[in-house]
Amino acid sequence: EILARWGLLGTLAATGAPPICRHMTFDVGPFALRGCIPDANDGMGGFCPRRTVLDKLLVDAAAEAGVEVREGFTVDELLVTGDVVVGIRGHGRNGRPVEEHARMVIGADGVNSFVARATRAPEYDVRPVAACGYYSYFSGVRQDDIELYVRDHHAFGGAPTNQGLHLVMVNWPAGDFQAVRADTESHVWRALEPAPDFGARVRDGRREEKWYGTSGVPGFFRKPYGRGWALVGDASYNRDPITAQGISDAFIEAEMLATALGTVWTGAASFEDRMAAHELARNERVRPMYEFTGELATLEPPPPEMRALFRALHGNRRGTDAFLSAITGAIPLPDFLSDENVGRIMAAARYVES
Repeated sequence: EILARWGLLGTLAATGAPPICRHMTFDVGPFALRGCIPDANDGMGGFCPRRTVLDKLLVDAAAEAGVEVREGFTVDELLVTGDVVVGIRGHGRNGRPVEEHARMVIGADGVNSFVARATRAPEYDVRPVAACGYYSYFSGVRQDDIELYVRDHHAFGGAPTNQGLHLVMVNWPAGDFQAVRADTESHVWRALEPAPDFGARVRDGRREEKWYGTSGVPGFFRKPYGRGWALVGDASYNRDPITAQGISDAFIEAEMLATALGTVWTGAASFEDRMAAHELARNERVRPMYEFTGELATLEPPPPEMRALFRALHGNRRGTDAFLSAITGAIPLPDFLSDENVGRIMAAARYVES
């Protein structure tokens, strides 16, 4: 939806990424919840593009909008006058040093953000690494939408993406990383065994790339601004990727930050007041999913109340659609998990049973 506002949704669709979120599967073991995100992008659905495709699309669009794009450029240090960041010093591929000055330096440079380190951006509500993961891309997999499988102590699934390929990923507890890294292939196939149909369809396909792995990332919030600098995306806030919303979060926060800075630069608010409000709004928006993701990433069996909710959702298509919308960020998670809404779902299930 944000790409649509930026005029880029049609461009993304034209890359050949197949639409998803129309026939989703969330398999909890004894049964699977199947549904969709209703009216996603006016019925067009969502997308799971390759980063190689999405990144180029965004860079090209930025250049077309008038941004000066420099690829292969390394930032070596921030330029500071007093306690205000006023620019950067770095070098291009030729190694020649370059200085640039700016009203604002924005670090959209990921979990290990150079800008965050250089400004000593404070971190808070930090969560330790919970899960590790491996993923790759397969051709020839019979799959038309996202499929997610949650089992005790691991989770896995896949989704169709560009060029006829299918993303296949598996998550384990972080403590298993060294063992998985030593023999990734056998660990993956063993992990897929509790979902025989999905595993068979993946085996019928062909892995086209190597297994890409991560030992995991911590969860954290960072103060996303200071005098002359700001952070956005994973540099600003991060959670375990198991709920797969990092790109969406980055897009949302980019819009929020642009709006905040526009308000400051037109003189409608002071920098400190407006950016403090920006940080508060970011935290209020993402905290419920941050907590939910932290629990999911432990890969422990769901607590009894969550198992009861899954049972109540089984066969309830409207409730399942709302659940899938909530865990993908399409609707606010607290709205779905409110006592009133969960009570309605449980009552409906009891009525059906009776």
